Amino acid sequence: GAGGTQRLTRAVGKSLAMELILTGDRMDARRAEQRGLVSRVVATEDVVKEAVQVAEKIAKFSVPVIVAAKDGVNAAMETGLQDGIKYEKALFWSTFALDDRREGMAAFAEKRKPEFKDA
Repeated sequence: GAGGTQRLTRAVGKSLAMELILTGDRMDARRAEQRGLVSRVVATEDVVKEAVQVAEKIAKFSVPVIVAAKDGVNAAMETGLQDGIKYEKALFWSTFALDDRREGMAAFAEKRKPEFKDA
């Protein structure tokens, strides 16, 4: 009743979801990575180092744009394709009000690293 059958089916497809749900079998980390349920698998001792590296890479981008991108990906899990595309388009157009969008475009055109101000 918590949505597991719905979410798992969307994430891994009907066949695998059916197998896992009906058998109670578990999926190991490598298979979860292959099926796109996790972005990467790392050794336990490297988890924090890897997480910090990813966070540092994300932190180099504009916060409002990252928030919009994250919102778009999350919406994709909750909507149909057409509604998701409409939502993404609205998010995209909303970035045109941001100074960071202008800075990002200018930096790209000038072949330099952008200096985002989170505005």
